[in-house]
Amino acid sequence: MPKFVLLWTDVAIWLLIAAAVGYGLMVRRRANLRANWAKVFQNGPALASSVVLVLCLLLTLADSLHFRPQLPPTPGAPAGTVAYDTRVKSVLDALMASAAEAREATYSVPLAYVRFTKESETIDGKVQRVAPRLTYGGAHLSNPAAEWAGDVTARVLKGLVAGALGATLLCLLGLLLIGRARGTPLAQTWQDVRQQRSPVPWHVAGLTVLILGLLLGPVVTLNGAYHVFGTDITGNDVLYQSVKSIRTAFVIGTLATLATLPLAVTLGIMAGYFKGWVDELIQYLYTVLSSIPNILLIAACVLMVQVFLDKHPELFETGVERADLKLFLLCVVLGVTGWAGLCRLLRGETLKLRELEYVQAASAFGVGHWRIMARHIFPNVAHLMLIVTVLEFSALILYEAVLSYVGVGVDPSMNSFGGMINFARNEMSRDPVVWWPFAAAFVFMVSLVLAANLFADGVRDAFDPRARAFRPRVAAIPKKA
Repeated sequence: MPKFVLLWTDVAIWLLIAAAVGYGLMVRRRANLRANWAKVFQNGPALASSVVLVLCLLLTLADSLHFRPQLPPTPGAPAGTVAYDTRVKSVLDALMASAAEAREATYSVPLAYVRFTKESETIDGKVQRVAPRLTYGGAHLSNPAAEWAGDVTARVLKGLVAGALGATLLCLLGLLLIGRARGTPLAQTWQDVRQQRSPVPWHVAGLTVLILGLLLGPVVTLNGAYHVFGTDITGNDVLYQSVKSIRTAFVIGTLATLATLPLAVTLGIMAGYFKGWVDELIQYLYTVLSSIPNILLIAACVLMVQVFLDKHPELFETGVERADLKLFLLCVVLGVTGWAGLCRLLRGETLKLRELEYVQAASAFGVGHWRIMARHIFPNVAHLMLIVTVLEFSALILYEAVLSYVGVGVDPSMNSFGGMINFARNEMSRDPVVWWPFAAAFVFMVSLVLAANLFADGVRDAFDPRARAFRPRVAAIPKKA
């Protein structure tokens, strides 16, 4: 049996999932929240982006279940002795074992069966510069020059059929669930979705699932036999690194955003409600914090964390635990240094809310200040917290890329989009250009950030009445008798 390993970020992620489930139950009981979230998913781009985010979230959860494999018994060892591997793996690592363990000697082009760099070999008594065969990529081909094109085409077609079939089954399952919720048969539900008679554009979600299936199907069928996105300078599979970087982006986007909430919410509401010297003191704090260059402040905090980790190596059994704690502390640093903007926004909203009639009435009846802030002020600024949290998610993913690029981001042993781009900058300057590590990191990061931005726009339009665009409806002309 493997040994279960619980990392700091694993605990945070699963606690966030539990909190999201609790919030979903609360939304189900409250009509106003249910109506607002219904407006979010009535937005076509937001619904399509939510499908992409759910897929990334599933990959993150699969990469958040860690364990250490059990080693085979050593000959001559006492009975009952159990030894575990020093490497910490996840469920995602087990699912992508073919890509994770297929390490080549150096670079290889996507879907190649030979190395990118050439070596000197003696052929027929002459020294020639040739590209050696890869150890894993295309190893099943006996005559690569003649078989490669047909094999790749066959696997791509097989993947397209499998992806389309899987997407169709998921869409049928979705239609069954929608029909069950509405109390309509499958045929009627399909007609409503096809003719767009439902307030929620389910056809957009179905089209997104189909596109994802057609993209992922060939990748899955090719992954076992080839390096779909090639390999880097150390021979590691670029597709595996890109998929593993999704968890790092999700962790930083969620934990760093949530780390800003305690300070921003508490101080922002206090400054707007009490005013006077409390307001001036809090304004002074976030004004000073905003005056310091953010990148320098974060770099100083990260370097102090790095010194602490280097001086206490006995706290960690494996390098993965050390890198994970650094990632967790980086999220805390980003949260502690990035609360000023939300605090300023909540202060201005609280200044307006404290002058409303129901707050004045509660104060006149002798209700305590803290109870007023908790029962009357906080629920009315919660939509701003939600909007800012969703909007900051994508910004922090890009921020991590910048920090890793300058060398103060996550641990170099941990996969991240910023780390991939940092390693690829030297590869882009060589001749011939090694473009695929940078391209893979760029495509994955842009896809995730774009999906987060589209979903954030839907949330903002649904929860902030001032952000909604006015679309006048043309009145129907009555028909003549």
